[in-house]
This record gives sequence, C-alpha cells and structure tokens, in this order.
Amino acid sequence: MDLLRIATAGSVDDGKSTLIGRLLYETGSLKEDQLEHIEEKSATNGLDHLDFSLATDGLLTEREQGITIDVSHLYFKTKKRRFIIADSPGHIEYTRNMVTGTSNSDTTLLLLDARKGVIEQTKRHFYITQLLGIKKIIFAVNKMDLVGYDQKVFDQIKEDIAELIKSQNKKDLTVFYIPLSALKGDNLLLKSTQMPWYSGKTLFDVIENISANEAVSKENVLRVQTVIRPKLDAYHDYRGFAGKVKSGSFSIGDTIEIFPSGTKTRIKSIERYGVTKEHVKQGENATLLLEDEVNVSRGDSLYSPIQSLETTKTINAKVCWMQGIALQVENKYLLQFGSKKSLAKVTEVNERIDISGGGSENTASLGLNDIGIASFQLAHPIQSIPYLTNKNLGSFIIIDIQTNNTAGIGFIE
Repeated sequence: MDLLRIATAGSVDDGKSTLIGRLLYETGSLKEDQLEHIEEKSATNGLDHLDFSLATDGLLTEREQGITIDVSHLYFKTKKRRFIIADSPGHIEYTRNMVTGTSNSDTTLLLLDARKGVIEQTKRHFYITQLLGIKKIIFAVNKMDLVGYDQKVFDQIKEDIAELIKSQNKKDLTVFYIPLSALKGDNLLLKSTQMPWYSGKTLFDVIENISANEAVSKENVLRVQTVIRPKLDAYHDYRGFAGKVKSGSFSIGDTIEIFPSGTKTRIKSIERYGVTKEHVKQGENATLLLEDEVNVSRGDSLYSPIQSLETTKTINAKVCWMQGIALQVENKYLLQFGSKKSLAKVTEVNERIDISGGGSENTASLGLNDIGIASFQLAHPIQSIPYLTNKNLGSFIIIDIQTNNTAGIGFIE
C-alpha cells in the first residue's frame, strides 16, 4: 500500500492538532483508551464536543498549556493509502522543530485561521517548505465556522496566498486550497453542507490521491539499517546489508558506490525475506550482498549515481541552527553524514535568511532558530551532493563537540 508523508504547519491555535486528531478519529485510528481519555478530558474541561487535539499532544506540559512543542509523528491509513503525519509546533521559537518535521515529507498541510488569513508565520512556514524543496502544498483554511462559512473570506485568503507564491517566483508548485472546519468536520471526509459554494475536493480526497514523491532523486539509493553477519559456520563469509530502497531500483550486477566513503563495488546477490531476487525497487526492503569486502556501516547508503559525485573537504550548506550558543567562524563541530563523522571548522557564515520575506542579510553568526548559509572545512573528505538533488544523501547533522548534542542540521548547496 502506498505511503504518503505529510508535514503540518501553521501558526499557534490554527487548529493543527485538532485537525490531525479528527483525521485519526474519522479513519478509526484512535485506540479505545485514547478515545476514552479524550472523552473524559473534554468533559472535565466543560466542553460540549470532543477535543481532538488531545490525540496528538503527547507531552504533559503541552496538554496543560494547550500548545504543541515537539514534533509528533502519527500513523493512520485508509483503504487506499497509508500515512505518516508530522504535527509540527506553531510557535516561532520552535522553527527548528518545524524544519525537522518537514524535511522528510512528501507534502505540507499548511493551516490558516480563517479569521486571521495570511500572517507572518504563514509566510515563514511557506518559505521553509521551499527551502526544503516541497513541491506539493495543501493550504487548509480552518475555522470557517467562526466566519459564518463566508465565501468572500476564503476567496480573499486564496488571493493572498497566490500573491505570496507569486512574490517568491514559484511556478512549479502543485497547490490545493480547501475551506474547512476541523472542529465540525466540514470538508474533511465529506463535503460540507454549510459551504455549497465550494466545488473542490475534501481533504481526504486530496491526501488519498495526491502523488507522493516518485523519487527524491534520479539515483538509486538504499539506506543501510542492519549489517547481517550470521555466527554460523555455514554462513562464515555471509555479509549482507539490509535496508529499504529509498529511491530508484537495484539489480544483480549493478555497479554501486558506498556513501559517504565513495568506495565502488558490484551487487552479487539480492535477497528479500530469504528469497533471491533479480531486482528490487523503491519502497521495498531488501538485503544486498556485494562482490567485494568493503567497509559499510549502519547509516551508510548504497547507491548508483547518474554521475560521479565530488569528493571534497569543503562544503557550503544551508544551516538550521538549534542551540543557544551561536554558530560562528572558527567554531569546531562534528558533522555526521550517515554513519560517518568528521571534525569540521566553520570557515564562513555568509548570510542569515529572512524566512518571513525570503530575502537575506549579511551576518557573522547564526542564533537559535536562525536559518542561513555557512561554509565548513572538514578533516576528512566526503562525497558531496546538493540536498535538492538528493534528499537522502544531501543533508547532515551538526554535533556540539563538548556536549555531543545536536547543534543544527545542514542541507548541502
């Protein structure tokens, strides 16, 4: 069954968590104890309706404040498709969490409050989706019940969004506009009787039929999850590399490279659940056996590139900074590409990106939640590929040497 990864975005109190909770409820994905908790908590809070936002706010502090802080990943399915949905925080100070939630998605569900329309946070989230190469966006105008289901309100918001897209010169996007009420269920599963003027699709119609990213790149990529070395005499020389094919396909005899080391070899055999296969394609789990004794670890990628990748000790990247201590020139960090880590020094901080307006400004440092351009000098060479060319291979983690905490994430330019 096909899988679609959806990231949600929007400002505080736009109703993201309520919408997701409603989706889980409508698809029968809420467990019995979850539904009981929602019913009891809603009654305790004096509500005359179910508070579906309680289905996604997993942290006690979030529930008490009525906000979402962390990124909640939830799973549900319909008869047509499986879904993973990331409920990202709406607060501006948690921009880094929104970047994390969006980076692996196929599409973004961007909510707006019908009473407020396009606001600064809408622009910020839209621009982040473009930084991360998201080409399919669903603009859901929520809380239409609070504006009397007024068509003029929806049409004006739709015009404002179109102007936002035009201002960024984005011509290759697939965009959907849906007026809805997550609280009442209007235009979620069924067409709303309150908005007869709307002739478009319901939210379920869109997410069930929108195409997932056929491949995040033209390369064939398998991310290694497990190195299999049976401790049996009969399998003394067996060394298999198991994982899911992230894009493309593989066949026995293909020449492949190991990322990020760049070592080349060929596929000797392909196995799926103990059965030898000639081919394996995107979305399938497989174990690849290679002709040569090569060094491959969990987190590495096996791939066959369309063209040879550059091996370099210098990279330029967009960086989303995630800690209070600023990123500055001469600072040293560990950069992690797959399973490989390399000590690196910041050689330049070029600019800070204005993710509200899409412009940029010169800067010497990046602070918490900033997104900017920085250059790094690595101690060891790695293969470099732009993130927008290959999302599987073009990103890396920046690790604080002193604390071993994640300090930021980078997307190779």
